[in-house]
Amino acid sequence: QVQLVESGGGLVQAGGSLRLSCAASGSIFSINAMGWYRQAPEKQRELVAAITSGGSTNYADSVKGRFTISRDNAKNTVYLQMNSLKPEDTAVYYCAQGRYYPPTRYWGQGTQVTVSS
Repeated sequence: QVQLVESGGGLVQAGGSLRLSCAASGSIFSINAMGWYRQAPEKQRELVAAITSGGSTNYADSVKGRFTISRDNAKNTVYLQMNSLKPEDTAVYYCAQGRYYPPTRYWGQGTQVTVSS
């Protein structure tokens, strides 16, 4: 059974930074694509960043240059480093895993990120 557990969310002032982590279990982590999605109130869930099994990355235009996704296959963990945070980044952030891109097969429970102005 695949489990994804996010951590690292919280409240931060605009311009600040947070690092989200997602620990995976129950799968062969290294062969799967991983991604971070977010959903703000009354908005659709959107892909923020994704990383393939080979390490290729992709970002939403709104976060390019500010967010960085990375993975540590030895720790079965994917990270999202978020810098220069803006109030519009406020959302619940979800980790996802899948064999193919974009990853949508398995989901974490989500972690709240709130950016105050």
